[in-house]
Amino acid sequence: MPLQRRPRLAHHGFAPQRGGGAPEIRLWRPPMKETPKRPSLWFTPRGRQAGGWGFMLNRLSALGLSVYLYLHLHTLGKLAEGPQVFDAFIATAKSPAFILGELLVIGAALFHGLNGLRIALTSFGIGVPRQKQMLYLVLALSALGTLIFAVRMFTAT
Repeated sequence: MPLQRRPRLAHHGFAPQRGGGAPEIRLWRPPMKETPKRPSLWFTPRGRQAGGWGFMLNRLSALGLSVYLYLHLHTLGKLAEGPQVFDAFIATAKSPAFILGELLVIGAALFHGLNGLRIALTSFGIGVPRQKQMLYLVLALSALGTLIFAVRMFTAT
């Protein structure tokens, strides 16, 4: 937070002080010893409209997809350790917990892509008055796509 000081005087500077050196600038209030820590307004749900919720969820899905990208590259690194290590990992990855994680990645990717299109459209002024309906459509299409993938993933042999 920038410190406030009195407005400049009509003349062009302060009178020289007796001891020489730099003039003392008097502040309106004493400086704070420690800046108070406020929670980030990035995640506060109060006062958000549909566009704000969509933008916040888009950022969260981007963070999740970034974590997945790191894990995906780590998994591909197992190929360098040999086929036995990679096959052992693939056997572990066929567990229901891993499949559920992959399903979350698919849901996040669908939402992130569709919501990115919604944000792009509203940035060009298309559908701005209907942001809430567009967000609900994006959520519904993402849920439907995730459900279709879930059925196919859990019924695959």
